[in-house]
Amino acid sequence: MNTIQTLLAEGLVALAAVQDLNELELVKARYLGKSGEITALLKQLGQMSPEEKKTAGAAINAGKQQFEAAHNQRRDELNAARLAQQLAAEALDVTLPGRGAGLGGLHPVTLTLERIATLFRSMGFEIADGPEIETDFYNFQALNIPENHPARAMADTFYVEGGDVLRTHTSPIQARFMLNNAPPIKIIAPGRVYRVDSDATHSPMFHQMEGLWVDEGVSFADLKATMTDFLRRFFESDDLQVRFRPSFFPFTEPSAEIDVLGKNGWLEVGGCGMVHPNVLKNVNIDAEKYTGFAFGIGLDRFAMLRYGVTDLRLFFENDLNFLKQFN
Repeated sequence: MNTIQTLLAEGLVALAAVQDLNELELVKARYLGKSGEITALLKQLGQMSPEEKKTAGAAINAGKQQFEAAHNQRRDELNAARLAQQLAAEALDVTLPGRGAGLGGLHPVTLTLERIATLFRSMGFEIADGPEIETDFYNFQALNIPENHPARAMADTFYVEGGDVLRTHTSPIQARFMLNNAPPIKIIAPGRVYRVDSDATHSPMFHQMEGLWVDEGVSFADLKATMTDFLRRFFESDDLQVRFRPSFFPFTEPSAEIDVLGKNGWLEVGGCGMVHPNVLKNVNIDAEKYTGFAFGIGLDRFAMLRYGVTDLRLFFENDLNFLKQFN
């Protein structure tokens, strides 16, 4: 009897002195492990008489249960102390103001589109829209680009099942609008377009804005005045030099490239021309009565010029460190 009481007293003192869970398990193993001291007492019961075994067994089991209870209590105390320490280390001052939700912003190409649209709306243009997957008729034929025309190869078209295409320009919007609206027509047509091209200044998906003005007596002089006024207002330079360089587009005649004079010389910023009579006929507009001009500019190119970006791909990589500069 004295032996179990002695071991129990020693064990309770050892448990009380423990300061961490690892040490606690070592103390438990010393008394209740396979070679533990209390376990050894239980093994000696087999050598006792029935009467002695009954008395000694009851005492040893009572001592064992008391030790286990003390062990569990000490374990709970250590866990509670560790949790309190962790909470103290991770405490938050709830009186401090919150960080707040992050605010989003518009993409630089969207900002450029909004600026350009505002300028053209101030000149009486309205915004038109259309589908990005187009039929061959609207993307090519209505625009004086018949089958096997070389301009189709220049467009590097993405074809989809059924013979339709991802539009290669926003000109189909103009064709659709002219078929459903009688002159006078004065629209801009912004949107995504698709061509097989990818480098620092080209993307297989990019943004374009085209414009169209059809009415009686519209001339190339109106085209030059409109584009010159727009470019000077966009680049905020009243003396910006603009030139119109002869070129070729199937849907305009005559056609021209639009250049502006910058620090490093002349820079091409768009294309334009008088709407080809065949285009007007294809959309049921009297080419003898009405004339018009059309133009096209790259919104991504204008965003690059406005913000001083040298690699077009930066606009589409979704790097927040880059994009948040513009908001």
